[in-house]
Amino acid sequence: MTDLTAQLQSDIPHAARIWNYWMGGVDNYPADRAAGDAVASVYPEIRLMARDSRRFLTRAVRFLAAERGIRQFLDIGTGLPVMQNTHEIAREIAPETRTVYVDKDPLVLVHAQALLGEAGSDEQVTYLQADYYEPEKIIAAAANTLDFSAPVAVMFMGVMGYEPDLTVVRSIIDRVVAATASGSYLVFWDSTDTTPSVVEGAKRLVESGGDEYHLRSQAELASIFTGLDLVEPGLAQITAWHADPDEEPEQTDAFGGVARKP
Repeated sequence: MTDLTAQLQSDIPHAARIWNYWMGGVDNYPADRAAGDAVASVYPEIRLMARDSRRFLTRAVRFLAAERGIRQFLDIGTGLPVMQNTHEIAREIAPETRTVYVDKDPLVLVHAQALLGEAGSDEQVTYLQADYYEPEKIIAAAANTLDFSAPVAVMFMGVMGYEPDLTVVRSIIDRVVAATASGSYLVFWDSTDTTPSVVEGAKRLVESGGDEYHLRSQAELASIFTGLDLVEPGLAQITAWHADPDEEPEQTDAFGGVARKP
């Protein structure tokens, strides 16, 4: 752990810590909070989006575990552990579920090691330090925990905007999904360029020293699911996907969906 912590820089805004700040977490520093506040000053909805993204993850995982019988999850670009993590949600329904988390960030691995240390040895949950630009490496390492001859839910949750080229994004996701069995699922959401304020927020993030995040149109996000069978209601605002029918979903600049591999 010493080698990993040596790589952490608290004086530079950090993507995972900024997101943690927006979600109301405590694993962040003044530089992260300053960058987060710069975005929120022009796009205050970012705090709601952060929380809504976790609710979307919760609903999607529960749906796949309870209604589609998925017992394996591959969460790529997972970010800092928070309440209601993928493995915890799935195992409330099916204790035998196996989960592999992937992130390139040493900070995430530091927290993951602490989390697993508190929980004790758990062969059903694994954290990999890897970059999503190396999907074949991820699959090979994840195969130590997951059985790729059986269905797997592959998750990319609000992380692909760090890659500016949509063709590259689609290639990465396609290569991971291609390694999974028929009956597997892709769970995906990302931020959209649907309002001027979210676009201005993305600019403020860069101006404050944060990593550039590329917003995309709904049509561009829909292309991610090409060749897969989208579960109803298809690509939708993350607040509306399988939302409680008694609630009026909030509007958000974030769209996602769940799709089955034929």
